Amino acid sequence: MTDDTKKKKREKIPRQAMPEQDPAVRSKNFEEVPLGYTEEQALAEASRCLHCKKPLCVTGCPVEIDIPGFINLISEKRYAPAARLIKETNSLPAVCGRVCPQESQCESLCVLGKKDDPVAIGRLERYVADFERESGDVPLPSIPPSTGKRVAVVGAGPAGLTIAGDLVKKGHGVTIFEGLHKPGGVLMYGIPEFRLPKAIVEAEVDYLVRLGVEIRCDMVIGRGTTVDDLFAQGYDAVFLGVGAGAPVFMDIPGENLSGIYSANEYLTRSNLMKAYRFPEYDTPIARGKRVAVLGGGNVSMDSVRTALRLGAEKATIVYRRTEVEMPARKEEIHHAMEEGVEFQFLTNPVEYIGDDQGWVKAMKCIRMELGEPDESGRRRPVPIEGSEFIIDVDMVVVAIGTQANPVIPVTTPGLETNRRGYIVADEESGATSRPGVYAGGDIVTGSATVIQAMGAAKKAARAIDEYLNSL
Repeated sequence: MTDDTKKKKREKIPRQAMPEQDPAVRSKNFEEVPLGYTEEQALAEASRCLHCKKPLCVTGCPVEIDIPGFINLISEKRYAPAARLIKETNSLPAVCGRVCPQESQCESLCVLGKKDDPVAIGRLERYVADFERESGDVPLPSIPPSTGKRVAVVGAGPAGLTIAGDLVKKGHGVTIFEGLHKPGGVLMYGIPEFRLPKAIVEAEVDYLVRLGVEIRCDMVIGRGTTVDDLFAQGYDAVFLGVGAGAPVFMDIPGENLSGIYSANEYLTRSNLMKAYRFPEYDTPIARGKRVAVLGGGNVSMDSVRTALRLGAEKATIVYRRTEVEMPARKEEIHHAMEEGVEFQFLTNPVEYIGDDQGWVKAMKCIRMELGEPDESGRRRPVPIEGSEFIIDVDMVVVAIGTQANPVIPVTTPGLETNRRGYIVADEESGATSRPGVYAGGDIVTGSATVIQAMGAAKKAARAIDEYLNSL
């Protein structure tokens, strides 16, 4: 069979759909929605790869995975080696296989996607990562002798975990300082169990600990201990990967009524404090019957689908643009619609209305129309005069973005921030205005994706390694 014939044969194989829980069932539980590929499906999907001489998919991966290499190993049924190949550049493959927006990154550059569906790279990554974990055989790579250099990483989110894994494999001592009682950052407190099981995150973190990364939780750097204190304690470099978790509200009348929550608080109570496992964990959490979630991103989808699972009779997304402009992953929007979430597009709240007990009971909204594009490239929503209407609610979750927490900048002299409070750092190295201090992820860029934070951390890891070697 000629190479051309093989190529045509591969192109005829359809993209393998991943089995999922039935929408009517899953909307009542917190178990993972996609069930993962079977071996047969993984082999069929891997066989679709054309093994291009110049694999563009790799250029679309922020953590530089050898995508054709690990897919080829799957084709040979060498699943454990495929997982190890991925982990040469990505310490969190089971996480990325679930929450990375592959459709706008590696898969968007797949040659197959020009005429048909691209190879399901993320689903294959998940398959081999799960295979390795479930086999119980997760070997460690060889670690070089200690360099004697020590790095303090502030924040155990995607950026902090990534840079810790990269630096410890260079022989540097790495300690992560995490403010919450569990490592993982947004992977633990933000993304719900049904999209990213916490046991998966814990297993990935455990792998890093086995590599030699030290993690200290309940340590809020910038409060009792400052960045300067870390240097005084003997750390040679500091990486700031603290995210941007401070909530943003709309500043409209009635916003202080009871029953209005930030998505950050709502999801943290559900995820990190395990309200989703009631009555085993009796976590105080709002359980509205008529819930409105403001915003159109992944956090909005996570919040509204959580509300459904916590007993909401009606869960509605209120978004000021149309579905086309929503920044959430298409898969998440599709899942929400399947589960019965209602969508109020081209709608914006202008006032909250309370009852005589001070609890929100309704939300006054206005219809919008799209005008000229704004700085984000999306068409700007413009209010339609006289189009106000009322939505009955007993709970509102505000998921319109986050902002930088000022704790570290205000306690770190000489650390430059921009007008919005984010740390100014070099795009290629993560270097800040303070020598030896680097930063990456949402605290630099504002709210972005898990994989973008990981990509920034990989760049910073290379720069910190060079810096340490120059001391």
